[in-house]
Amino acid sequence: MSTTASRILSLLDLLQTHRQWAGPELARRLEVTERTLRRDIERLRELGYHVTASRGSAGGYRLEAGSELPPLLLSDEEAVTMAIGLRLAAMQGVVDGERTTLGALAKFEQVLPAELRRRVNALAGHVQPEGPRPGAWNTGSPPPPVPQELLGALALACRDHERVRLHYTAADGSETDRQVEPHTLVASGQVWFLVCWDLGRDAWRTLRVDRMSRLTGTRVRAHPRALPADDAAAFVRTAVEGLRRRRTAEVHLRLPLAAMRERFGRYGDDAWSLDADTTVWPIHGETVAALAAWLPWIPADLEYTLHGDDELLAHVRATAARMRDASAAGGSAGAGARADAGAKPGAGASRGGGASSGAGTTASTGAANSPVAPGAD
Repeated sequence: MSTTASRILSLLDLLQTHRQWAGPELARRLEVTERTLRRDIERLRELGYHVTASRGSAGGYRLEAGSELPPLLLSDEEAVTMAIGLRLAAMQGVVDGERTTLGALAKFEQVLPAELRRRVNALAGHVQPEGPRPGAWNTGSPPPPVPQELLGALALACRDHERVRLHYTAADGSETDRQVEPHTLVASGQVWFLVCWDLGRDAWRTLRVDRMSRLTGTRVRAHPRALPADDAAAFVRTAVEGLRRRRTAEVHLRLPLAAMRERFGRYGDDAWSLDADTTVWPIHGETVAALAAWLPWIPADLEYTLHGDDELLAHVRATAARMRDASAAGGSAGAGARADAGAKPGAGASRGGGASSGAGTTASTGAANSPVAPGAD
């Protein structure tokens, strides 16, 4: 590429990344004189870019919308993002969307470098929208953003039927290393899912992409498997519906969000701020007992209120009453006498440890029943 062409592309990039530039600052960044800068601005105008200039201390150059669409200068990540958006637009019923989108993707392929074209093609062929489902993932805060590089790598693995290894953090906070055969990427609301065959579990799974890390290819090609659904979007929809059918409740903690997450660690990832002093902590489980099992896990010095359906609240009140009655019926002396009367030395302590262990087991059961739908992690 000639020095002039390269400089004009650099000028265009600067104009696209800042609303307005002073002439001397642009010239300094491009390492040219202001006279050369003015000539380069004219060349951009000849190409169809509407670049305005204003005088004075607050003046400078600005790229404005014109009457015609000029050539666009995109980074690799921007091109990948546009490919995703175009594909989803075509599949979600935009008027004349399929033909328009495929035409735009074809133009991308015609001018993109080979490596970037490979990523875009993969995304175009292996991304599906599940369709908007209001409230499916309404936890009060959006999920973490997913890097385009990760989406591109997964889409390539889907296209090439390549087994991959990845590190995954499940909804309950447990971390595992997995080897999977990617099938399709699906966008559901603001959440990206990978539909895949999990070799370790010998089953189909839906994995949230924002919970993945350390993705590596194996260069092992897998034989394509038949998905047990009409398509990948339907498969994810079933998993999401399974999540929504599970019981949920909210714990309102008198603690700022930042302090709550510092104390709760990864278990506070789905929490959100109600106000400056109150954090909402969503809890999940298959039964009211599983939901209630989260409560003893809350540190004793924290003030909180529980918000759930009538069945859950009645269960918690009944459990609290049974525990209160049990503690009132016996005393430390009586418990000690019974332990000394009919047990071997240390047996009473063993029973005490068993009660504590049982409570811990119940809490673990609640954690295990955090939101993981059948076939989903």
